[in-house]
Amino acid sequence: LIKCIFEMVYCVQIQDTYQQAVIKNIVIVSLCLVINCINGMLVVTFFHNTVFHSDPRYILYINLVINDILMICISVTLYVLTYTLPNVNVSVCCTLLVLGSTTHMNTPLILAGMAIERYIAIGKPLRHSQICTVNRTYILICLIWTVGAVPPIVDIIIIAAVKPIYFFNSVIYCQPVIVYNTKYNVQKTIATLCLYMSVVWITIIYTYFRVLFIARIASSGYHQTSAKKARNTILLHGVQLLLCMLSYVAPVLDMVLIPFFPDQRTLISFINYLLTNIIPRLLSPLIYGIRDQKFVRYIKGYFSCKVVVKVTH
Repeated sequence: LIKCIFEMVYCVQIQDTYQQAVIKNIVIVSLCLVINCINGMLVVTFFHNTVFHSDPRYILYINLVINDILMICISVTLYVLTYTLPNVNVSVCCTLLVLGSTTHMNTPLILAGMAIERYIAIGKPLRHSQICTVNRTYILICLIWTVGAVPPIVDIIIIAAVKPIYFFNSVIYCQPVIVYNTKYNVQKTIATLCLYMSVVWITIIYTYFRVLFIARIASSGYHQTSAKKARNTILLHGVQLLLCMLSYVAPVLDMVLIPFFPDQRTLISFINYLLTNIIPRLLSPLIYGIRDQKFVRYIKGYFSCKVVVKVTH
């Protein structure tokens, strides 16, 4: 299977003409810049308005945004390298893969943390400020990054144990399926994905139905409205989780579609990468960040003031 994936990935790149390669890279890099500009506006708004600094909900969300910025930068860098510098030093490649894999694993974990925070805010409103403190939120973020970094570090340990030491000084086609090509890496990846995704989905489903139950039994109109908003927010977390899981489908789609349309293998691979890795990062800030009226109000206030000041000068 790994050999087939390697041949497929390699052939996708060598069959592109120079013009096709340039167009694809321009499209990918342009989308990366657009997405990071939108996310950058959210980050700047957060750090320039102290009202968000004491709210665990926004602290977790901005961590998700920063995580997305790092992830898409690394992903696009790896994509461009496949055209401009396909053979990369293994040590450099492993560093990029560890960072990329960590940010990729962080996304579902952060979404689960945000769902739990919303459940506590609705289910235990009187204790929310005691349970979800700023310090505990930052401790949770550190824990998420630590847990997210475990799988890629294990991959490196496996490679270091199986491969000779000079392997890390050689050059290689920088793709995970090529670098981590042992059966132990495959088994670890399957086990990790099953464990992480099971925990995250159970968390999101449990918090959603608990909040749904609270919304139904809520007596006051305000509490019922808050519960419904929290329920919709958690539902959006589920949508975001589905979007981030699309990246796991891309290799499967390539293997299914390319045999039927071999002449279009480069186009299929490009569209799959676009739909499963890039577009979801564009939808993520839009379906949650821009939806938040408080965040939008401060974004408009901050950036409109900046524009007015620049025009005046």
